[in-house]
Amino acid sequence: MLTVIGNLKGGTGKSTVAFNLALWAVGNKRKVLLVDLDPQATLTDVIRVREEEGYSPSLELSQSLEEAIKAGETYQDIIVDVGPSDLGTMYAAILAADQVIIPVPPSQADVWSTQRFVKKILELRGDRAKPEIIGFINRADTHQAVRESDEAFGALGMIEGIRALRPRLSQRMAFRRSFSEGLSVQELERRSKASLELDELAKAIYRKSRR
Repeated sequence: MLTVIGNLKGGTGKSTVAFNLALWAVGNKRKVLLVDLDPQATLTDVIRVREEEGYSPSLELSQSLEEAIKAGETYQDIIVDVGPSDLGTMYAAILAADQVIIPVPPSQADVWSTQRFVKKILELRGDRAKPEIIGFINRADTHQAVRESDEAFGALGMIEGIRALRPRLSQRMAFRRSFSEGLSVQELERRSKASLELDELAKAIYRKSRR
Protein backbone atom coordinates (compact mmCIF):
# COMPACT_ATOMS: atom_id res chain seq x y z
CA MET A 1 0.00 0.00 0.00
CA LEU A 2 1.63 3.23 -1.18
CA THR A 3 0.17 6.24 0.62
CA VAL A 4 0.94 9.84 -0.30
CA ILE A 5 0.48 12.48 2.41
CA GLY A 6 0.00 15.63 0.37
CA ASN A 7 -1.55 19.05 0.04
CA LEU A 8 -1.26 21.95 -2.41
CA LYS A 9 -0.51 24.26 0.54
CA GLY A 10 2.50 24.20 2.80
CA GLY A 11 2.30 24.22 6.58
CA THR A 12 -0.58 21.75 6.87
CA GLY A 13 1.26 19.25 9.08
CA LYS A 14 2.02 16.61 6.44
CA SER A 15 5.35 15.53 7.87
CA THR A 16 3.98 15.25 11.40
CA VAL A 17 1.09 13.15 10.15
CA ALA A 18 3.35 10.89 8.06
CA PHE A 19 5.75 10.35 10.95
CA ASN A 20 3.04 9.57 13.50
CA LEU A 21 1.13 7.27 11.14
CA ALA A 22 4.34 5.38 10.35
CA LEU A 23 5.11 4.75 14.01
CA TRP A 24 1.50 3.78 14.67
CA ALA A 25 1.70 1.22 11.85
CA VAL A 26 5.04 -0.15 13.07
CA GLY A 27 3.56 -0.45 16.54
CA ASN A 28 0.78 -2.53 15.01
CA LYS A 29 3.26 -5.00 13.50
CA ARG A 30 3.25 -3.58 9.98
CA LYS A 31 6.44 -3.26 7.93
CA VAL A 32 6.78 0.39 6.92
CA LEU A 33 8.99 2.45 4.61
CA LEU A 34 8.93 6.24 4.85
CA VAL A 35 9.75 8.24 1.72
CA ASP A 36 10.76 11.89 2.02
CA LEU A 37 10.25 13.69 -1.31
CA ASP A 38 9.72 17.14 0.19
CA PRO A 39 12.63 19.52 -0.59
CA GLN A 40 12.35 20.85 2.98
CA ALA A 41 13.30 17.33 4.20
CA THR A 42 11.50 17.74 7.54
CA LEU A 43 10.80 14.03 7.74
CA THR A 44 14.47 13.26 7.18
CA ASP A 45 15.39 15.66 9.97
CA VAL A 46 13.04 14.10 12.54
CA ILE A 47 14.23 10.58 11.71
CA ARG A 48 17.81 11.75 12.15
CA VAL A 49 16.91 13.11 15.60
CA ARG A 50 15.27 9.78 16.42
CA GLU A 51 18.40 7.88 15.37
CA GLU A 52 20.70 10.19 17.32
CA GLU A 53 18.59 9.69 20.46
CA GLY A 54 18.61 5.92 19.96
CA TYR A 55 14.84 5.52 20.06
CA SER A 56 13.30 2.19 19.14
CA PRO A 57 11.77 1.06 16.88
CA SER A 58 13.81 2.57 14.09
CA LEU A 59 12.15 3.79 10.91
CA GLU A 60 13.34 2.93 7.42
CA LEU A 61 13.67 5.96 5.14
CA SER A 62 14.13 6.47 1.40
CA GLN A 63 14.41 9.65 -0.65
CA SER A 64 13.62 7.98 -3.97
CA LEU A 65 10.14 7.27 -5.30
CA GLU A 66 11.58 4.84 -7.84
CA GLU A 67 13.32 2.81 -5.13
CA ALA A 68 10.16 2.81 -3.03
CA ILE A 69 8.04 1.49 -5.90
CA LYS A 70 10.55 -1.28 -6.60
CA ALA A 71 10.46 -2.23 -2.91
CA GLY A 72 6.66 -2.35 -2.88
CA GLU A 73 6.39 -6.08 -2.18
CA THR A 74 8.79 -5.82 0.77
CA TYR A 75 6.62 -3.43 2.79
CA GLN A 76 3.00 -3.45 3.87
CA ASP A 77 3.00 0.35 3.95
CA ILE A 78 5.00 2.90 2.00
CA ILE A 79 4.23 6.37 3.33
CA VAL A 80 5.33 9.27 1.12
CA ASP A 81 5.72 12.87 2.31
CA VAL A 82 5.76 15.24 -0.65
CA GLY A 83 5.63 19.03 -0.75
CA PRO A 84 3.87 21.47 -3.10
CA SER A 85 7.14 23.20 -4.04
CA ASP A 86 7.94 20.30 -6.41
CA LEU A 87 4.72 19.63 -8.28
CA GLY A 88 6.33 17.25 -10.77
CA THR A 89 7.46 14.93 -7.99
CA MET A 90 4.11 15.27 -6.22
CA TYR A 91 2.19 14.29 -9.36
CA ALA A 92 4.51 11.33 -10.00
CA ALA A 93 3.92 10.12 -6.45
CA ILE A 94 0.15 10.51 -6.85
CA LEU A 95 0.19 8.45 -10.05
CA ALA A 96 1.97 5.64 -8.17
CA ALA A 97 -0.21 5.88 -5.06
CA ASP A 98 -2.90 3.53 -3.81
CA GLN A 99 -4.26 6.32 -1.63
CA VAL A 100 -3.70 10.04 -1.06
CA ILE A 101 -4.30 11.42 2.42
CA ILE A 102 -4.90 15.16 2.68
CA PRO A 103 -4.53 16.89 6.07
CA VAL A 104 -6.89 19.90 5.96
CA PRO A 105 -6.59 22.75 8.48
CA PRO A 106 -9.99 24.17 9.53
CA SER A 107 -10.33 27.20 7.26
CA GLN A 108 -12.35 27.99 4.17
CA ALA A 109 -9.16 28.76 2.25
CA ASP A 110 -7.84 25.27 3.03
CA VAL A 111 -11.12 23.68 1.95
CA TRP A 112 -10.93 25.56 -1.37
CA SER A 113 -7.33 24.45 -1.81
CA THR A 114 -8.32 20.85 -1.06
CA GLN A 115 -11.08 21.03 -3.66
CA ARG A 116 -8.54 22.13 -6.29
CA PHE A 117 -6.16 19.39 -5.19
CA VAL A 118 -8.82 16.69 -5.45
CA LYS A 119 -9.78 17.94 -8.91
CA LYS A 120 -6.14 17.71 -10.00
CA ILE A 121 -5.78 14.18 -8.59
CA LEU A 122 -8.88 13.08 -10.47
CA GLU A 123 -7.51 14.61 -13.67
CA LEU A 124 -4.20 12.81 -13.22
CA ARG A 125 -5.95 9.55 -12.43
CA GLY A 126 -8.19 9.60 -15.50
CA ASP A 127 -10.04 6.30 -15.87
CA ARG A 128 -7.80 4.42 -13.45
CA ALA A 129 -9.31 3.09 -10.25
CA LYS A 130 -6.64 4.45 -7.92
CA PRO A 131 -5.69 6.31 -5.81
CA GLU A 132 -8.41 6.62 -3.20
CA ILE A 133 -8.53 10.17 -1.82
CA ILE A 134 -8.95 10.60 1.94
CA GLY A 135 -9.28 13.88 3.80
CA PHE A 136 -9.42 14.77 7.48
CA ILE A 137 -9.32 17.90 9.61
CA ASN A 138 -5.84 18.54 11.01
CA ARG A 139 -4.96 21.12 13.67
CA ALA A 140 -8.61 21.32 14.70
CA ASP A 141 -9.75 23.81 17.32
CA THR A 142 -9.88 22.35 20.82
CA HIS A 143 -12.43 24.84 22.24
CA GLN A 144 -15.96 23.47 21.91
CA ALA A 145 -17.42 26.90 21.27
CA VAL A 146 -15.36 27.35 18.11
CA ARG A 147 -17.25 25.95 15.12
CA GLU A 148 -14.70 26.31 12.32
CA SER A 149 -13.50 22.69 12.54
CA ASP A 150 -17.03 21.29 12.29
CA GLU A 151 -17.86 23.65 9.44
CA ALA A 152 -14.68 22.70 7.58
CA PHE A 153 -15.49 19.01 8.03
CA GLY A 154 -18.96 19.57 6.61
CA ALA A 155 -17.51 21.39 3.60
CA LEU A 156 -14.87 18.68 3.15
CA GLY A 157 -17.56 16.02 2.92
CA MET A 158 -19.21 17.92 0.07
CA ILE A 159 -16.15 17.69 -2.17
CA GLU A 160 -16.76 15.13 -4.90
CA GLY A 161 -14.24 12.31 -4.99
CA ILE A 162 -12.99 12.49 -1.40
CA ARG A 163 -13.66 10.23 1.59
CA ALA A 164 -13.86 12.58 4.57
CA LEU A 165 -12.87 10.94 7.86
CA ARG A 166 -14.63 12.08 11.02
CA PRO A 167 -11.62 11.49 13.36
CA ARG A 168 -9.43 14.58 13.51
CA LEU A 169 -6.15 15.74 14.97
CA SER A 170 -6.34 18.85 17.11
CA GLN A 171 -3.97 21.77 17.47
CA ARG A 172 -2.10 20.38 20.48
CA MET A 173 1.33 21.13 21.89
CA ALA A 174 1.98 17.37 22.11
CA PHE A 175 2.30 17.09 18.33
CA ARG A 176 4.90 19.87 18.13
CA ARG A 177 6.80 18.77 21.23
CA SER A 178 6.97 15.07 20.37
CA PHE A 179 7.98 15.76 16.78
CA SER A 180 10.86 18.00 17.84
CA GLU A 181 12.10 15.19 20.11
CA GLY A 182 11.87 12.48 17.44
CA LEU A 183 8.93 10.76 19.10
CA SER A 184 5.35 10.02 18.13
CA VAL A 185 2.64 11.44 20.38
CA GLN A 186 1.92 7.91 21.57
CA GLU A 187 5.54 7.41 22.62
CA LEU A 188 5.58 10.77 24.39
CA GLU A 189 2.42 10.08 26.40
CA ARG A 190 0.35 7.02 25.61
CA ARG A 191 -2.89 8.18 27.24
CA SER A 192 -2.84 11.80 26.11
CA LYS A 193 -5.66 13.33 24.08
CA ALA A 194 -3.29 13.65 21.11
CA SER A 195 -2.43 9.96 21.34
CA LEU A 196 -6.09 8.94 21.42
CA GLU A 197 -6.84 11.17 18.43
CA LEU A 198 -4.02 9.61 16.45
CA ASP A 199 -5.26 6.12 17.30
CA GLU A 200 -8.79 6.91 16.12
CA LEU A 201 -7.54 8.48 12.89
CA ALA A 202 -5.13 5.65 12.09
CA LYS A 203 -7.79 3.02 12.71
CA ALA A 204 -10.17 4.86 10.37
CA ILE A 205 -7.50 4.91 7.67
CA TYR A 206 -6.30 1.34 8.09
CA ARG A 207 -9.72 -0.21 8.64
CA LYS A 208 -10.36 -0.02 4.90
CA SER A 209 -6.82 -0.22 3.52
CA ARG A 210 -5.49 -3.11 5.65
CA ARG A 211 -4.35 -6.13 3.68
